[in-house]
Amino acid sequence: MSRLKSLLFALGLGCATLLHAAPGDDLVRPIQDRWAEIKYKAPEKQQADLYRELAVQASQVAKANPNLAAALIWEAIVVSSEAGVRGGLGGLSLAKEAKALLEESLKLDEKSLNGSAYTSLATLYAKVPRWPLGFGDKEKAEALFRKSLAVNPDGIDPNFFYGEYLIDQDRVAEGRRYLEKALAAPARPGRELADQGRRQEIRALLAKTAGDAR
Repeated sequence: MSRLKSLLFALGLGCATLLHAAPGDDLVRPIQDRWAEIKYKAPEKQQADLYRELAVQASQVAKANPNLAAALIWEAIVVSSEAGVRGGLGGLSLAKEAKALLEESLKLDEKSLNGSAYTSLATLYAKVPRWPLGFGDKEKAEALFRKSLAVNPDGIDPNFFYGEYLIDQDRVAEGRRYLEKALAAPARPGRELADQGRRQEIRALLAKTAGDAR
């Protein structure tokens, strides 16, 4: 389970890309802003409790707006982030909760937040252990990554997480191409902190795999 913790913590699942204003943006913006502050500024030992507080807030927004897919997506992102820092069986339970939220959001609007539900769900399938412990499935992950990129081909998050997935599958040269594309992705208005943090993660993974491309 320590692998689940480390992978989900690195993941962060901050996959929403707001390039244009959309219905509900004002409702989820405080959630996404607070998420970025916790992930990229808060000490790791404090993050689990801070994510739990934010998850409660996100759940309230989602329940008050039952037809807003973006609210479900951001609740899932926060819950997934909490799963990452908690780890263990508790983290796995939270990952399953996030999966259910993302699946529900897709029933409402699969293109909400530029297909972020596909990106987040794909990453969960890629990172979580397989049955009988978890629901991990590399084949499903790849199919969902393809869907996310079909919706948002130039986005920083779908390219980063797919690139990371490919590297984990020993497809390093292919993965690095997606990381380079992620690094060149357009800035997301209002998400400067999240973009800065994600680009640092991309550069770190590119540096780590510099000698492994083949």
